[in-house]
Amino acid sequence: MTDILAESFRVYGQDGGGPFVLVSDHAGQAIPPSLGDLGLSAAERARHIGWDIGIDGVGRRLADALQAVLVEQVYSRLVIDCNRAPGHPTSIVVQSDGTPVPRNQNLDAADVAWREQTILHPYHNRIAQELDARLAHGRSVVVVALHSFTPVMHNVARPWHVGLLHNHDPRLAHIMIELLRAEGLVVGDNEPYALTDTSDYTVPLHGEQRDLPHIEIEIRQDLITHSAGQAEWAARLARLLPEAWQIFCTRYEQQP
Repeated sequence: MTDILAESFRVYGQDGGGPFVLVSDHAGQAIPPSLGDLGLSAAERARHIGWDIGIDGVGRRLADALQAVLVEQVYSRLVIDCNRAPGHPTSIVVQSDGTPVPRNQNLDAADVAWREQTILHPYHNRIAQELDARLAHGRSVVVVALHSFTPVMHNVARPWHVGLLHNHDPRLAHIMIELLRAEGLVVGDNEPYALTDTSDYTVPLHGEQRDLPHIEIEIRQDLITHSAGQAEWAARLARLLPEAWQIFCTRYEQQP
């Protein structure tokens, strides 16, 4: 299974038997032809408002290093945000970080439903399929959600190199925070965002509702804009995620 392009998602990598399933909600910049350019310039679409800059390169390198499957969204978050539940106020943004999105104004129910049915739901169904296949064979599964964040938001600098987000089950995130801080990194605990029941969709749906171990990782975008940084962070995560999982299994008496 390598680089399979479907209508709204890409599946990359091979299942080498490990526990990790990687997902990336904002890895792509594509826009359906029927929506044109959403009324935005190429420069605006390439900003952080359009996708998680650099996370595509990190995710694919990490999938290779872990021999894991990565399911990544290929469409821009400006079309529909696949880390928001259907109907969420920011599922289809009319403005993002001060930039109005003309093609998202005054959408009717049919427009919204089309984006959900052609982009949001197929992506999450594919993630569910990947998880179901492993669970059917009694395997351990760890959901790893990969994101990146802009270094400056609303004119406020964000000092963290990386953030770990969590909500109802912070155990694996706290272990990873310890490991990353031990490397001298500035690590955010639920920073620059807090994961809540309503702020996110992927981890609550695929991790929390299934009672699966999970982790949501946010890397600062200026650190992974170029291939060297992407390779550095992929190598770091490929080294630390298995270590964190082993600590988790020992600490909480779970079969690895």
